Amino acid sequence: MKQLLIIVIFLGSGLQLFAQQERSYVKKGNELYQQKKYKEAEEAYREAVAKKEQNVPGNFNLGDALYKQKQYDKAADQFKKIADAGGDKNVVAHAYHNLGNSMLQNQKLEESVDAYKKSLLNNPKDEETRYNLAYAQEKLKKQQQQQQKDGKNNKDNKDQKQNQDKNNQDKKNNDDKKNQDKKDQQKQDKQQQSNPNNISKEDAQRMLDALNNDEKQTQDKLKGKKARGTAGRPAKDW
Repeated sequence: MKQLLIIVIFLGSGLQLFAQQERSYVKKGNELYQQKKYKEAEEAYREAVAKKEQNVPGNFNLGDALYKQKQYDKAADQFKKIADAGGDKNVVAHAYHNLGNSMLQNQKLEESVDAYKKSLLNNPKDEETRYNLAYAQEKLKKQQQQQQKDGKNNKDNKDQKQNQDKNNQDKKNNDDKKNQDKKDQQKQDKQQQSNPNNISKEDAQRMLDALNNDEKQTQDKLKGKKARGTAGRPAKDW
């Protein structure tokens, strides 16, 4: 029993010492925070939290110091940790309020609205939170309207581009056809120029057919004359 009593006394003295150190670091952090030395204040609050992880003032003020340094993601994590820990409703309400502020600064509007609503569930009379909730909801509404407008504009631009591409392709096809027709005509003209008499293939064929017909008629006439001369020669009667 005696030994146990000594241990209890020793632990009690140690706990008191740790509590004093925690308060000392928190106090130092508060002084630096008031001087707007937020980085130094953050370091002091971290020392307080290191002495006791569940140090509510140290944790809460650490989140504030991070927020003042515009480290909104880290601040949000800090306030969420306090809110999730539960406990005193007033502390939880303030944690959600500051979580909402951090999300708002990061343009995470849906998360911000959700945090403010949770803050009001723990403290329905907080008018500042109610105002911030209305502000965040209005910003969210405008953001959604802008997204819808941008979506419509993107669709219109896409349709316009598709129409323009189609028109460009049609024009290209027409130009290609015109160029091909021009090349074909030039080729035909060149072929005609290469013929000494400038006679087209069709004209040449017609002339050849005519020559063949004339030749055939001439041969027929000659054959007819020869036949008539042989048959018409009288035999002499001696």
